[in-house]
Amino acid sequence: MKILLLVRHAKSSWANENEADFDRPLNDRGKKDAPQMAERVQEKVPRIDLVVSSPAKRAHKTAKAFAAAYNIKDDDIQLVETLYLAPASSIYQTVAGLADGNDCVALFGHNPGITDFANMLSNVRIDDMPTCSVFAVSADVGNWREFVTAPKKFLFFDYPKNPLK
Repeated sequence: MKILLLVRHAKSSWANENEADFDRPLNDRGKKDAPQMAERVQEKVPRIDLVVSSPAKRAHKTAKAFAAAYNIKDDDIQLVETLYLAPASSIYQTVAGLADGNDCVALFGHNPGITDFANMLSNVRIDDMPTCSVFAVSADVGNWREFVTAPKKFLFFDYPKNPLK
């Protein structure tokens, strides 16, 4: 059984207009939402084996908040260059290449690719993954190469302003 958590980075700051997109930090809301969402996810998924993130500052900081909630060291977060503003096809390749010993993986990325990829995984359709949202699915497979094409079970979709939390 493999579980994949797709997480869009938390809300980023636009305070510095001259800052490169890659280097934008989280704003105050993002800094608050990331650990709160990590706690909510932990109630549903008690263990994460691997955290994989875009190296962009806002995605990496969001990943660090989740890693902290799961007692995963910052140094153990796997940064994947191709996840920065990745299309769904690049996310697919990243997932297919995950080490099979990791049964539950949290992957942190950006829109629109992360929403597009989430919509490929089940019959649940999302117009747009809000910042710091989490889309979770599982598949009864032994390796990640089979994961994307295998039948999946939708587990949950949650986001900071979810009225049903």
